[in-house]
Amino acid sequence: MRYLEFNLEFNLELKQGAPMSLNIYLTFNGNCREVFEHYKSVFGGDFIAFQTFGDAPPDMDIADGDKDKVMHVSLPVGSSTLMGSDSAQGPGAPVVVGTNFSISIVGESKHQCDDLFDKISRGGEVMMAMQETFWGSYFGMCRDRYGINWMINLDMGEG
Repeated sequence: MRYLEFNLEFNLELKQGAPMSLNIYLTFNGNCREVFEHYKSVFGGDFIAFQTFGDAPPDMDIADGDKDKVMHVSLPVGSSTLMGSDSAQGPGAPVVVGTNFSISIVGESKHQCDDLFDKISRGGEVMMAMQETFWGSYFGMCRDRYGINWMINLDMGEG
């Protein structure tokens, strides 16, 4: 079995008994497509999601130079999912190789996601409050008080 040293998956049990999963989300400076094509050649399989910033709704006002950049890609690796995107112009810290990752939690319900987001972001920074998105998820991003980036996600078809 082959592994990436940064690819983590844990099955956690919350107090309510609902399992959730943690995956790593990588961010790049414009070469996400190249990186994930490489990982696809290493691990095999097919992307389960692949969107560019050009796929975003017009009200997101994406710069022309960013429209071909990857907004989201997901590649199954064993029982985990390796995810990534390119950084687009706009708010947010610049990508620094070595710290260009977030921990992504896939929750079981809106209530669970809201509770986790509130607890993780307390004392930190909210980058995107929990909200329904155009791609069909209930989603939010934050940085905890220790400087770790988190993404909380619920597929709206699941909860």
